[in-house]
Amino acid sequence: MPSIKNLILQGEGVRLDFKKTITNTEKIAKSLVAFANNKGGKLLVGVADDGTIKGVKSEEEEKYMILTSAHQFCKPAIEPYFEEIYVDDKLVLVVNIPESDTKPHYALDDNKKWWAYIRIDDKSVLASRIILEVLKQDHKNSGVLISYSDNEKKLLQYLDEHEKVTLKEFSKLLRCSYRKAQKILVNLILTNVIRTNTTEKEEYFTAVR
Repeated sequence: MPSIKNLILQGEGVRLDFKKTITNTEKIAKSLVAFANNKGGKLLVGVADDGTIKGVKSEEEEKYMILTSAHQFCKPAIEPYFEEIYVDDKLVLVVNIPESDTKPHYALDDNKKWWAYIRIDDKSVLASRIILEVLKQDHKNSGVLISYSDNEKKLLQYLDEHEKVTLKEFSKLLRCSYRKAQKILVNLILTNVIRTNTTEKEEYFTAVR
């Protein structure tokens, strides 16, 4: 593993999150779930958002909060493992969250509702219906067989000309229901033909080049 200082220099990202302290089990569940639903990641506790190492006062307390969150506020439960690393006499608690093979995971919010999150850049973002479907299918079938019907061809042709497409545009293009369009998109994501892109405003799909 790269040194903590090198990790911090990389900044927060898809697989790295900084937390000065753990104050809220619900909030932390969101990060744990987003990492488990993605490719896994590390939570550095005792590091401020700007990368300043503050250190952890009581690692036992922080561990207790994180484990409570992982077991009671994440469904299915998540099993993080911890490393304690001293940097310039300050203790940084490294929380490792492996990629899960029981996706999707959901986090409990303040209103007692369960939501799935994924990690996009340095944020934990609510998973869309399509992403959820991909997470559910992903570990079930490592070999989705795809036969290119006219629908798939239309989509790839459209992406050649326009570079990206939304679910709404795709269902309009095929003159079919959102549900049918969604199913085709999920299969193409699983077979790595297209990829999903999420911004704060919209979700769209591009061809894998």
